[in-house]
Amino acid sequence: MKIMVAIKRVVDYAVKIRVKPDKTGVVTQNVKMSMNPFCEIALEEALRIRESGLASEVVAVSMGPTQCVDTLRTGLAMGADRGIHVEANDGLYPLSVASIFKKLVEIEKPNLVILGKQAIDDDCNQTGQMIAGLLNWPQGTFASKVVIDKEKQIVTVDREVDDGTETVCLNLPAVITTDLRLNQPRYATLPNIMKAKSKPIKKFTPEELNVEIKSDLEIVEVTEPPKRKAGVMVSSVDELIDKLKNEANVI
Repeated sequence: MKIMVAIKRVVDYAVKIRVKPDKTGVVTQNVKMSMNPFCEIALEEALRIRESGLASEVVAVSMGPTQCVDTLRTGLAMGADRGIHVEANDGLYPLSVASIFKKLVEIEKPNLVILGKQAIDDDCNQTGQMIAGLLNWPQGTFASKVVIDKEKQIVTVDREVDDGTETVCLNLPAVITTDLRLNQPRYATLPNIMKAKSKPIKKFTPEELNVEIKSDLEIVEVTEPPKRKAGVMVSSVDELIDKLKNEANVI
């Protein structure tokens, strides 16, 4: 069984985000970039499935500028067998990414596609669902547990929903998006970082895959969230209730 995993290069989660002066986006020049945390969880799950003997190969896929190769190398150092880089310098939106992924699935023919449920830069939470829709594959989103039955060719997914946990059973091939509680991603060891340098990365362009990159979204303006007001100390419960009722208007 082959597993394909999506990896996105984003601004590192520990970096303080700064909005561009013209409010068209956030500053990314000379800013530390890293793998999207949800993508790390997706890759870790794929590696665990392979290590359990249920899969033979894990292929990491990233789309974007040349620098995405560095993020792919991180994925290869974690344990992915090989990488695919689709070089695109224009902005990629979920539908374009899903269309490219569909073409790659047709080429690679994986049995399972795993993605993070969302990226921490745009928080779209759309790509996995769109891939499943374009491929007409079953999908298990917000996965907190994944169990594969190779003989029956099914995968059981516990998914986090608003009122608890929902369990779905999917026929393979399928698409899964991962939530935070699925696993704890591993760190890449120095020997594996060295090995990753020799692992193959195949390159494509959207044109080679016959996918037209077009913007179906318009960013009107990007602004910083309003700063929170300083808290106040109250001397009694009655004063707290009075403030909540008359100032905050929440009760």
